[in-house]
Amino acid sequence: MSTEFKLNVTINPDVKESDFNSSLEISPHGGKVNVVRRIIGGLLHQGKRPGSHILKTTERRGTNERSRNNRDTSSENNELHVDTGDQKRAHELKIRSGPLVSGAAYCLSSCSMILLNKVVLSSYAFNAGISLMFYQNLISSIIVIVLGLSGLVSLEKLNLKLVKVWIPVNLIFVGMLVSGMYSLKYINIAMVTILKNMTNILTAVGELYIFHKRQNQKVWTAMFLMIISAITGGITDLSYDATGYTWQLVNCILTASYSLTLRRVMDTAKAVTKSGSLNEVSMVLLNNLLSLPLGAFLIILFDEWSYVINAEVIKIPMFWVVATTSGILGLAISFTSMWFLNQTGPTTYSLVGSLNKIPISIAGLLLFNVPLSGPNLFSILFGLFAGIFFAKAKMS
Repeated sequence: MSTEFKLNVTINPDVKESDFNSSLEISPHGGKVNVVRRIIGGLLHQGKRPGSHILKTTERRGTNERSRNNRDTSSENNELHVDTGDQKRAHELKIRSGPLVSGAAYCLSSCSMILLNKVVLSSYAFNAGISLMFYQNLISSIIVIVLGLSGLVSLEKLNLKLVKVWIPVNLIFVGMLVSGMYSLKYINIAMVTILKNMTNILTAVGELYIFHKRQNQKVWTAMFLMIISAITGGITDLSYDATGYTWQLVNCILTASYSLTLRRVMDTAKAVTKSGSLNEVSMVLLNNLLSLPLGAFLIILFDEWSYVINAEVIKIPMFWVVATTSGILGLAISFTSMWFLNQTGPTTYSLVGSLNKIPISIAGLLLFNVPLSGPNLFSILFGLFAGIFFAKAKMS
């Protein structure tokens, strides 16, 4: 049969060579049929054709296989469609919940850090703020280095030029932390929160004279309200302590200086790095790591080391748990603030930071049994309102 087939094809003048060289053509049913079958059908007579049952059987088998393939493909497409829909809904849920989760983490870590520092300094009567700062920064440095070595975060390699550029920033950073520790020891959390509003005023004035950045009328009005709340709060504060208020004033000056200096040093610091950039995690490590030798020097200078080694409180295991947790939370504030800022933006971040003062103040008043008077409570609430008004004014 094979010879006869070849002979018939050879003597048929209607068959072209291209018919054999062409691959497959589409059948009316959507399948693919070899073109040789069409040629055989044209050569045979209209009657019973040899091998036709074989061709029909083959066609039926091919059709059945195609049907199964189509059903399988349809099933796979349906599953793919379902998976894609689920993934889309999961992605949308992640987008909607991202700012909420990051904002809650930022607020929780910030509140917890302040409250734990107050516990260490006041409840445990630990009179060594520099040593506490040193221990917290040591914990933060170790954690960041471990995260960097494990590849979970990206760290810029430190060099001597970068260290020299960053030393002025770090000196202010250490002073800011130490003054904040001592002010928190002598003043209740609510008043510390209100007095911190003075930092916004000093920063705005610094921006005006250094960066020539002018503020709108609403911002200046908000700052005036913050000044009024700070003055009335101090006058009506039943637990007023001159030493604590002095430390807080120093803290406001150093915090504003840190913010303004950081902006000026940032570009110079990036220029001396190998990659030409300096991410937030690297800055956190740089600040904490460089603060350790300076902190050790201050501990020796103010003779804190003799107090620490003889203090009875260091023999209490719970004290070390609280102190270590506060160090971890200090690092958590850095990471959660970056996370929240990426999820939202500077505007929302600023507003939430102002709103965050409300639960901190309330928690501080309730947990530490702060003596209150009506006028003092009003001045605290007035100061919180002024802080929120300031954040909204900066947005406009």
